[in-house]
Amino acid sequence: MAIDIKVPQLPESVADATIATWHVKPGDKVSRDQNLVDIETDKVVLEVVAEADGVIGEIIADEGTTVTAEEVIGKIEEGAGDDSNDESDSKDSAKEDKNEESSSKDDNASEKSGSGEKIEVKVPQLPESVSDATIATWHVKAGDAVKRDQNLVDIETDKVVLEVVAPADGVLAEITQDEGATVGADDVIGTVEAGAAASGSADKSSAKSEDTSTEQKDEGDSEVAGPAVRRLLGEHGLKPSDVKGTGKGGRVTKEDVEKHVKGQQSKSSSSSNQSASQQPQAAGDRDQKRVPMTRLRKRIAERLLQAKNDTAMLTTFNEINMKPIMDLRKKYKDVFEETHGTRLGFMGFYVKAVTEALKRFPDVNASIDGDDIVYHNFFDVSIAVSTPRGLVTPVLRDTDKMSIADMENGIRDLAIKGRDGKLTLEEMQGGNFTITNGGVFGSLLSTPILNPPQSAILGMHKIQERPMVVDGKIEILPMMYLALSYDHRIIDGKQSVGFLVTVKELLEDPQRLILDI
Repeated sequence: MAIDIKVPQLPESVADATIATWHVKPGDKVSRDQNLVDIETDKVVLEVVAEADGVIGEIIADEGTTVTAEEVIGKIEEGAGDDSNDESDSKDSAKEDKNEESSSKDDNASEKSGSGEKIEVKVPQLPESVSDATIATWHVKAGDAVKRDQNLVDIETDKVVLEVVAPADGVLAEITQDEGATVGADDVIGTVEAGAAASGSADKSSAKSEDTSTEQKDEGDSEVAGPAVRRLLGEHGLKPSDVKGTGKGGRVTKEDVEKHVKGQQSKSSSSSNQSASQQPQAAGDRDQKRVPMTRLRKRIAERLLQAKNDTAMLTTFNEINMKPIMDLRKKYKDVFEETHGTRLGFMGFYVKAVTEALKRFPDVNASIDGDDIVYHNFFDVSIAVSTPRGLVTPVLRDTDKMSIADMENGIRDLAIKGRDGKLTLEEMQGGNFTITNGGVFGSLLSTPILNPPQSAILGMHKIQERPMVVDGKIEILPMMYLALSYDHRIIDGKQSVGFLVTVKELLEDPQRLILDI
């Protein structure tokens, strides 16, 4: 019985998604819960897993295809991978191998017979809402030998990066559109001369070795580096072979790429300093590097502009004496970790104080929908998390029902998933209020931008010792600035200041959080 492979449910604000990477091909055996395909939206990368053991029977939607929720993108033949059918499977696979060999022979024969035929390399069809695309990276240059289905060029739209592959074995005769050029669907961007690499015995052997190494490199790229790492490599103009992998099996990790880039930058800066010392009067090279925005970065830019243009945003400030909380942490952090299995940080106190303040100021927990104000009778707090792809705001739900230990565990899990790119759509949706902590990066003061359709966001900052007057005496206290940005259309100054003062009072007297007073 065939099982449909379907696109999972998408967020309400996302109309479609894009097939990013298939990890299997027709005929492959798969096991239950094995990741089959990555589907990318403008918020998160979804993993579609196998519902049962079997064999991939058909792939309906290829990589780069735009799909919608519940759309069938492939099929699994259930039970085809059982041990009882191993013998028949091996026979079938042997037949398939023979068929593939015969078909490859036919293809080779046809390509040899068509030696010298020039085939146009065209831009694939673009999504309906995309009018044009940009040539991101050519992986070969004119005159290079290419292998059939070898990736020639990456073409980037505002939704997905498309890979254009070679239509046949041969030589890339011409590149008509360079990197950075804007192109439309079906535009000719290059020409492949089919079979040209097979002229002469010496050319045959050299082309064969080049094709083999190229094919191994292309096939190995997906194994040596995952989708997120390949995207990071592309941003810096690198290939997986340029970076020494330290992961399992020689896999290239994000840390490897970042270390490689830093090493290049330090080398270039040292060389530039050396040249400057030798020739102080010379201006030297003033190179620039233009890197296209990633899809997530474009989406972040759109939402930030939307917040600035569509809201009456205002920011109010206050400061907190963090000594009571720091003393409490110092006294109980070891017992807390032994009891709850998690570290006692500051974020649990922040979320707890914000939740209590939201109960007292319902307008801060509300949002505007057209001409209506929607008051939320639940408390879902978004936590800003910095990831290699950009800033995301996963949601900690029902914080009014959570203890500080539950909050610390939840925040830690969201941060780890964000770092590893494992956040789900459910964890990214919703949220009535956002907390962002720029203090972890050393920020002393900032004005955070709203996260629409939310009406307020609280910025926490660096804890720094400052002289303060207490009862007529100067004391050195660990102080932290608070910044509340809010939509003045729904939240008045009195409410915003009252909310911020409540957070301040609760954090400066943490016993009130425990006693709920």
